[in-house]
Amino acid sequence: MNYPLGIKKEKHQLINYSHRGMTLEDDINESNLYYREHDIAYIYKKPTPIKVTKVHFNNQKQATIKEAFFLEPSTTDYNGIYQGKYIDFEAKETKNKTSFPLANIHPHQIKHLENITRHGGIGFLIVRFSLNNLTFLLTAEDFLNYIKKEKRKSISLTYFQEKGYLIEEALSPRLKYLDIIKRILEVS
Repeated sequence: MNYPLGIKKEKHQLINYSHRGMTLEDDINESNLYYREHDIAYIYKKPTPIKVTKVHFNNQKQATIKEAFFLEPSTTDYNGIYQGKYIDFEAKETKNKTSFPLANIHPHQIKHLENITRHGGIGFLIVRFSLNNLTFLLTAEDFLNYIKKEKRKSISLTYFQEKGYLIEEALSPRLKYLDIIKRILEVS
């Protein structure tokens, strides 16, 4: 369209507003709250272990941390219990449309997932391809098999579609990832 003074209006692509303002972490936290409130599961976000070295006291009741450092590398993002089984998982988002970079998962997190599954816990990744508006659950077993066999630096979206589980989104819970875990437990 031509406007006065030679200004041209560009065509804009349709924008998907379905996750505007929401992150994967927000969706998982909201889902976990639903699961706790309905006595379905008790899964929490793990705090990152830090050591505070400097604090500024604003007044008698309020303080601000001025300096702190990480005590040790964190393991995964979430853990808890569901149907008598220990649950432990990492949540990641990517803006890549076709692959998930393995650099997003650290070696100590991989080792942690190996240990969880070796001891009978349920370990997995929840990965959101944010530009595609797709969120998958990939079991630790499928993830570990992939990194042992493949030499690539990423996991393709195709692998998630073949081996992973597309997580259904809803109002409550926001991400129905425990529906997938329930199906996996029924098959085991």
